[in-house]
Amino acid sequence: MIRELVRCYQVFESYSSTNIRELGLTPSQFDIIATLGNTDGMTSKLLGEKTLITKGTLTGVVDRLILKDLVRRTQCKYDGRSQIVQLTKKGEAVFDSVYPAHLSYLSKRFADIKPEDYARMQAALQELRIVLEGSAKPD
Repeated sequence: MIRELVRCYQVFESYSSTNIRELGLTPSQFDIIATLGNTDGMTSKLLGEKTLITKGTLTGVVDRLILKDLVRRTQCKYDGRSQIVQLTKKGEAVFDSVYPAHLSYLSKRFADIKPEDYARMQAALQELRIVLEGSAKPD
């Protein structure tokens, strides 16, 4: 079962990242832009948690997005030790362009799946996640 789950993820990631690269971004850059889209920004810590990008990698990707003028860092108003990462106007325009284009690209692969099959697969994946989360806790 785990092997099939990994294989599904690998196939999905390959299909997805091909399109993301065609849109001019790396998968990590897309994850950050997609996560920041339609928000006022978030701390690096929260951004890392939501994207599952490690702190060291996140810093480098954000730095490269700053060089492209797609994101900026600002001081957090409620915590002087933290910074907020947010999209610039150019970053918002990129989000408005690439996010719907990528969803449209992905939807082509999922077009033949029936709604009841979505629900069944989602329930099975949620059940697996719960089992795995439970097994990670000490008994």
